[in-house]
Amino acid sequence: MQDLIQELQEKAGLTEEQAIKAIETLKEYISGKVPPMFSGFVDQFFGAGGGGANAGSGLDSFLH
Repeated sequence: MQDLIQELQEKAGLTEEQAIKAIETLKEYISGKVPPMFSGFVDQFFGAGGGGANAGSGLDSFLH
């Protein structure tokens, strides 16, 4: 997840706080659009828990 935060900072000119908020907002948006049976996948994809050292580990695994 840190790679995505850094890319948002570099390419979009966001602060770290803004980048994190953007990712959280995207997660909430996607969670609201998928059927309930896929909500667990969305949580894993974005790294459920919303912070800390393992935040985004699902996204990192998916992308690599």
